[in-house]
Amino acid sequence: MDDSLYLIGMPGAGKTTLGLALATRLEMPFRDLDEEIVAQEKRSIPEIFAADGQDYFREVEAAVLRTLVASQPHMVLATGGGTPCFHQNMDLLLATGTPLYLAVPVPELVQRLRRSLSRRPLLTDIPDEKALTAHISETLALRQQFYDRAPLRCEGICTVEAIWRLLHTYYTTG
Repeated sequence: MDDSLYLIGMPGAGKTTLGLALATRLEMPFRDLDEEIVAQEKRSIPEIFAADGQDYFREVEAAVLRTLVASQPHMVLATGGGTPCFHQNMDLLLATGTPLYLAVPVPELVQRLRRSLSRRPLLTDIPDEKALTAHISETLALRQQFYDRAPLRCEGICTVEAIWRLLHTYYTTG
């Protein structure tokens, strides 16, 4: 694989977990966009949202993404869930590598996210599982048009092996 692999999808889809494992298997560097933002801003994502709001965060996210893509042309990158949806970021991902959409079903996302709501600034005020399910469904509906632009898609519960087979097929049949 000669270009970068960009993992996109909803929060809880497994972008970071799978990205780390795929980077090892592909013998490529792994980067996590949220970690890069935290390092640059010297504060957590929830702190950024609380102090400066989502618009500021999305501007910083786009700037960090552009810098990272320019400085690291061969990597596995776990993006944030909303990254492809703002500031023409999906165009950049498509132009500089291969986006892979982790299309995890909403019920599975809800189960995964229930355990980490306090670390996710767009989810902290959601009162219960029913509201979380509605929020995730609505957010996915808004983001789907961006996610669907990815040339690769892993459906359901994605594993490293499933993605490995998907990559092999994609790069051998072109």
